[in-house]
Amino acid sequence: MSIFDDLKYKFQKFSIAEKLIVINIFFFVVPFFLQTIFWLIKIPTSQVGSWFHLLPDFTEVLFRPWTLLTYSFMHGNVSHILWNMVLLYFASRIYLNLFSEKQFLKNYILGVLVGGLFFLIGYNLFPVFEGIYPPLVGASAGVMAILIFVATYTPNQEVRLLFINVKLQYIGIAFVIIDILQMPYSNAGGRLAHLGGAFIGYLYASQLRKGKDIGSVLDRIFNFICSLFTPKKTKNMRTVHRSKKPSKENLIKLQQEKIDTILDKISKSGYESLNQEEKDFLFRAGKNN
Repeated sequence: MSIFDDLKYKFQKFSIAEKLIVINIFFFVVPFFLQTIFWLIKIPTSQVGSWFHLLPDFTEVLFRPWTLLTYSFMHGNVSHILWNMVLLYFASRIYLNLFSEKQFLKNYILGVLVGGLFFLIGYNLFPVFEGIYPPLVGASAGVMAILIFVATYTPNQEVRLLFINVKLQYIGIAFVIIDILQMPYSNAGGRLAHLGGAFIGYLYASQLRKGKDIGSVLDRIFNFICSLFTPKKTKNMRTVHRSKKPSKENLIKLQQEKIDTILDKISKSGYESLNQEEKDFLFRAGKNN
């Protein structure tokens, strides 16, 4: 097995969060190697970066719509990417104990997109930003969407911070307050994106508790992309007689009620307090999402 095959195999074994971390690190490191090439052919690196950074100009976004997503894979410096990836890793461990990787990816992407929109709207709405056009980079909006989702969905679950246990809801509130208070002093555009990610994380968790998946629109996109790489199969026509079953809405409601009961138990006594049947049910529910 070649080194490439070995790396590919290990990458496939990673969780979706770990894969996102690897991809972010890759796009952070590669530009350093490309700078020499750009220098040799006299292409300013800032000009190349603008094709992936999100600029606070709706006209620019119309011509480069991909920047609403690609900005999240760009980072300004080592500390920027380090803290984003550390927070993503720890938030994902809680998230992926409850829901599937597909659900996680939908939540993350929506956080990136809505964070970018908050940045765009904020810089074009508030007079204080008039004449200022800094680019937006970083995965913070997607990370905040994941963090605030788990803080909203399991608010009473506790995590260990230094020497004390802190409920997730207080951690989420603290992050949002810090972004609001720090906006006049540093990285206002990034703070706006953080708040956008926090908003969609809160909304996603709140609606999911009601049995509504606001990320379902992304399912169609995922299915379309997968269909491009999946060969079509010819199916034989046959008549199927179906028995009457409960409505989809009732099934979702019943499943959500059971999930909520299990999550309340986790919040009070921890994951290890679940019996095997409850763990299996939570695992299956996550996969179905």
